[in-house]
Amino acid sequence: MTTVDWSAWRRQEPAPGAEGLRERKKRLLRQRLSDTATEMFLERGFDAVRVSEIARACDVSEKTVFNHFPTKESLILDRGEATSAALRAGLAETDRSPVEATLEILAEELRTLTSWLAAQDDPRDAAARIGRFGALTRSTPSLRAYHLDMTERLVAVAAEALARRGEGARTEDGDDRPSGPPPGPAGGPEVQIAAIALVGLWSVQYRSLARRLAEGTCAPDRLHEAVTADVRRAAALLAGGIDTDIDTSVACGTDTGTTSGSETGLATPAGTGRTSPRTPVHPTVQNMPR
Repeated sequence: MTTVDWSAWRRQEPAPGAEGLRERKKRLLRQRLSDTATEMFLERGFDAVRVSEIARACDVSEKTVFNHFPTKESLILDRGEATSAALRAGLAETDRSPVEATLEILAEELRTLTSWLAAQDDPRDAAARIGRFGALTRSTPSLRAYHLDMTERLVAVAAEALARRGEGARTEDGDDRPSGPPPGPAGGPEVQIAAIALVGLWSVQYRSLARRLAEGTCAPDRLHEAVTADVRRAAALLAGGIDTDIDTSVACGTDTGTTSGSETGLATPAGTGRTSPRTPVHPTVQNMPR
């Protein structure tokens, strides 16, 4: 069976400076398992393929497969940990706003994907593969459930990182209150809604990519430009609230029982004295093919 190097879709981490032979073999085997599984799932359907069949195709034991991937779902959706690590690190860098940090991660993932597309002999066939991947993940209940679980974990990572970021702002301001996370889970409702909104940008990017490919936009440069524009339009709706308010609300110990526009995350239209909700962002992150 011919397989595609699906690993080229992953967000690429810097290669270790002194990768030993053992580590390299493990990395290459993990890649082969995932690539083979992905091709088999696309050809026959996720539920029709057994893990034991994937093991046989790669000439390893079923136990070896599970040593590298904890679940069958993670064989095809294995980007969660890398994305979580990138988001955690990006939000920790206080020289950039939360939205800017998130946009940089998304831009790198999109660059990786469009670079892969540009390297293919037949861009339309490559685009069709992307479409089949998306259709598979949408039509398989266990993969949809795995998506949801990954989304919730990513939101938790973002909330924790934002809470730590706000705590750092409290310390820098010379607040004499006890150190430690603000009251409530990962900083309370302000941080939770900010985390959900940031993670929602992954859904925007995935949906924009799927729509543009369905429209026939296969040229990598045009695809990159169009999807980036869509994501930045969505991010612009968040920047005024998250980038301006989240650090301040956590650092100042916002009383969540108050009802002013700035404290509840509501925007006040100029000259009206009334508050209206900012445009909501769908909180589900979809996982683009690797």
